[in-house]
Amino acid sequence: MPGNTGFYIVSAILIFVACAGGFFAGFLYRKKIAEKEIGSAEDEATRILNDAIKSAETKKREAVVEAREEVFKVRAEADRELKERRSDVQKQERRIQQKEEQLDRKHENIEKKEEKLNQKLKKADDSLEEIEGLKQSQMEALERISGFTAEEAKSFLISTVEEEARHDAALRLKELDQQLKEEADRRAREVIALAIQRCAADHASEVTVSVVPLPNDEMKGRIIGREGRNIRALENLTGVDLIIDDTPEAITLSSFDPVRREAARIALEKLIADGRIHPARIEEMVEKAKAEVETTIKQEGERAMFETGVHGLNPELVKILGRMRYRTSYGQNVLNHSIEVAHIAGLLAAELGADVTLAKRAGLLHDIGKAIDHEVEGSHVAIGVDLAKKYRESPEVIHAIEAHHGDVEARTVVACLVQAADAISAARPGARRENLEAYIKRLEKLEEVAESFEGVEKSFAIQAGREIRIMVKPEIVKDDEMILLARDLAKKIESEMSYPGQIKVHVVRESRAIDYAK
Repeated sequence: MPGNTGFYIVSAILIFVACAGGFFAGFLYRKKIAEKEIGSAEDEATRILNDAIKSAETKKREAVVEAREEVFKVRAEADRELKERRSDVQKQERRIQQKEEQLDRKHENIEKKEEKLNQKLKKADDSLEEIEGLKQSQMEALERISGFTAEEAKSFLISTVEEEARHDAALRLKELDQQLKEEADRRAREVIALAIQRCAADHASEVTVSVVPLPNDEMKGRIIGREGRNIRALENLTGVDLIIDDTPEAITLSSFDPVRREAARIALEKLIADGRIHPARIEEMVEKAKAEVETTIKQEGERAMFETGVHGLNPELVKILGRMRYRTSYGQNVLNHSIEVAHIAGLLAAELGADVTLAKRAGLLHDIGKAIDHEVEGSHVAIGVDLAKKYRESPEVIHAIEAHHGDVEARTVVACLVQAADAISAARPGARRENLEAYIKRLEKLEEVAESFEGVEKSFAIQAGREIRIMVKPEIVKDDEMILLARDLAKKIESEMSYPGQIKVHVVRESRAIDYAK
């Protein structure tokens, strides 16, 4: 056991010694390798340093060369700019020298001109003194010849120029007035069109709409029918629009043709009363309603003939006359208005000893064109003339129809009577919703405004206040001043009065010479 222990100790010592020797040998080997690597690194560093020194010297030489080249370029550029500037300076010096020479020449010219101008001014002053002397002598001669002093002559010339200016102003005003009238007509059409667009609904509800009452709201559905077949049939047969809205127990009929609207109203009332509403029944009722309306039209035409005592009218003309029962104008029923005009024209004719029958006939037919003016193109006057010619009325009646609004000059007594009767019927108090008191006050105010102007002798409001006729004093108001007076009066009427339509201002100037034979 002790022997084994010694063996182990020796073995351990040997092992330790072997390890130490190996470690020392490795250390020596590594040292040699490190020294070798350090030597290689030093050689490499020396080589790199040498290369860097060579490269730096090369770049230094290149930089020096580039710097020298740049200096040369800068010096060359500076020399070039210096030469250019010297050239510019020389040019400027030459220009300045030329301008100085020009200024010297101009200065010499100005001095010469000033000398000439002074000579001319001296001559002008001498001439002015001479002219003043001549003017004074001429003025004295003119005063001796004319018998006027300078102030009197000046006043005379001013008054003459003022009179000529007023004359020219009146002529110019007349031309401008004509131009303004043309422009006003064009503008009036635009304004009327705009007014119609804005206000037509209220007026149309009065003259183009009829309301049919219903027993109950259930009847609306029956009138419309399945998928609207009943209402379409009624509209197609009558030419009238049926408006079914939220208004309880009522249907609105809309049409510009009053005869169609009346036929549709009658047919619808019959259908509501009958209760059987279908296309076949609607067609039957519409035919009956049209026949009833035609009968009413004929009866109304015959009634108008009977009331006025006018006979021998063409049957078709009688029917057209009866259609005016459904036509209104400015709130007046046109048929009643025509009957009234016929009576007034007859009374006037009787007072003047003219043909009463012819006057009544012309008065009854004067507005016949209004019966179909929504169907035929043109004014009711032109339509009435065409109807009268078509149905062979006498030339006197045709002329009265043509002239009753002044479109042509009245050439016969009957035409004048129809004009007067139409104005009386249309403009009499109450005919168009104006009471008597307001009517009289308006006429008095119109005459008062006219008589407020200087030179007005008398004034008369005629045509129910639609025209003012003014008599002026001829010694105060000249012919040219009449235009200005009419214009000023029209402006004052517009600013101070309220009136329907328009007022015609008619200024009359006449000179009268009166003497007596003894």
